[in-house]
Amino acid sequence: MAKPKKHVLVCVQGRPAGHPRGSCQQKGCNEVYQGFMEAFQARNLWADYAVTNTGCIGPCSNGPSVLVYPEGVMYSGVSAADVGSIIDEHLIGDTPVERLLAPASVW
Repeated sequence: MAKPKKHVLVCVQGRPAGHPRGSCQQKGCNEVYQGFMEAFQARNLWADYAVTNTGCIGPCSNGPSVLVYPEGVMYSGVSAADVGSIIDEHLIGDTPVERLLAPASVW
């Protein structure tokens, strides 16, 4: 596998119901991850980009969280409907999706 232009990390951390930190899993991260996987497959993005599911990457209460490297851009509150914007605007267009950026207080 060649080095990707960008690497998307999608938090899929799950915690028990009522856990004080919450979790991305309770907020729909599986649908977000699945959305990336389906879009990558449908658009044949694997040659240039990578997507990986991961455990906790930080701001659980603001999830689902998505992190894009090499820029180190953190998105929070991401839904499956946002996947296309992240792909089109950030991965391909090199412009982070402002409305989804994690607050400075957490990243």
